[in-house]
Amino acid sequence: MANEKTIAKKQEQVNELAKEMKESNLVLLTDYRGITVEDVTKLRAELRNTNAEYKVIKNNIIRRALDANGEKELDSLLEGPVALVMTKDDYLAPAKVIYNFTKDHDFYKIKGGIVEGKVMSAEEIITLAKLPSRQELLSKLAGSLLGNITKLAAVLDQVKAQKENA
Repeated sequence: MANEKTIAKKQEQVNELAKEMKESNLVLLTDYRGITVEDVTKLRAELRNTNAEYKVIKNNIIRRALDANGEKELDSLLEGPVALVMTKDDYLAPAKVIYNFTKDHDFYKIKGGIVEGKVMSAEEIITLAKLPSRQELLSKLAGSLLGNITKLAAVLDQVKAQKENA
């Protein structure tokens, strides 16, 4: 039987992970079979650039942390090797990094996760990852607005020219 120090240490890990998960905008569960250490190192570096963490933690600890936060829906995904991707910042950038990584590595898969407190399936997360980034959307909006303002300025200039000629 496990001694009390070990149990206390594991409970501390569970509590800490549960707190991190609760504070995160994105918690992704991924299956990391079939990738090399070199691939994981590159993936971690890319995720760090998006202010996300990549962790490999025992499934039992993940399950208990999820249960502590009331997220029992994800328990069924905790089979086989599972890695966690978490961020407190924008969830879209790390989701894109993981999605792009899955395209290059056949065995690496998104299992599911939590996005801004909502449990989502792998398909829903992949759909989100395919969306343009916030910056891209803001750029498109600014371009559209600028185009309309330019047209308005041209029309007003024509009205002014007509009134001056009349």
